[in-house]
Amino acid sequence: MNKLHTVCRLTELKFSDDKTTDAMHFSGYAAAFGNIDAYGDVIEPGAFAQFLSDANSGKQPWPAMLSQHGGMMSVTAEDMTPVGVWTSLVEDGAGLKAEGILADTPRGRELHTLMKMSPRPAIDGLSIGYIAKKYEPRSKPEDPRRRLTQIDLIEISPVTFPANRNARVASVKNIEELCTISEIEDLLRDVGGFSRTEAKTIVARVKRSDPRDAESDLDLIAASLQKANFQLGAMKNV
Repeated sequence: MNKLHTVCRLTELKFSDDKTTDAMHFSGYAAAFGNIDAYGDVIEPGAFAQFLSDANSGKQPWPAMLSQHGGMMSVTAEDMTPVGVWTSLVEDGAGLKAEGILADTPRGRELHTLMKMSPRPAIDGLSIGYIAKKYEPRSKPEDPRRRLTQIDLIEISPVTFPANRNARVASVKNIEELCTISEIEDLLRDVGGFSRTEAKTIVARVKRSDPRDAESDLDLIAASLQKANFQLGAMKNV
């Protein structure tokens, strides 16, 4: 299963004002349309329509609510235990709007506390784990790698950092402490799905730029590292 992740900040994080219940309701956007993610993909409006129809009719299971994608590399029973349930998933003009309830468990209460902290939330991200069912590949070099037109959701997680930031590397020097340039190019090709020419171009842009000016290219490399780590973790737990 080739599961990918994308992230949307909880800029519209809202909690229920209902004082008659202790339920820990919250809502936010789990995905945004028209945004180039760390894999170089763009989610198109309508991409979730078939999945949502199937989920609402019982043909598909609803996505789980995990914390931090189930721990990514350290997959334990606790990591894979849901921290709540999603009660509503709806596409609108901005993206996938999600509403959920955190469980009245230690981990659910912890997330609720972290989300409601001031002067800012300690956790303010949502990230989807998904399978790309249909997509349009790029036709021009300046296009996104893929335009995703049909997605099946596996889980949606409250997260501290976007998935690509988890494996963020701050400079080419830091990258080369992890692996050689040729290994980075191979990683972008084998895991990121880029051609040999595209991989070389990405690495060349990073090498000649200030890291702050090469943010999107660093994101692509970091996303490939993150995806490789996830695949290794999945293999270890088979």
